[in-house]
Amino acid sequence: MAYKITDECMACGTCLDSCPHNAIEEGEIFRITMACEDCGTCLDICPTGAIIEE
Repeated sequence: MAYKITDECMACGTCLDSCPHNAIEEGEIFRITMACEDCGTCLDICPTGAIIEE
């Protein structure tokens, strides 16, 4: 997995709705699961910059 969601996550759901692989899990801070295929969609769409490359 090449991406992770940091503490800057506001749980707005933008990444959840845009992930083509359903690889984001909801929570207080969202989490990228093993279903991630490293497409980078979440990285580009996160409004707070909370998703980074590992």
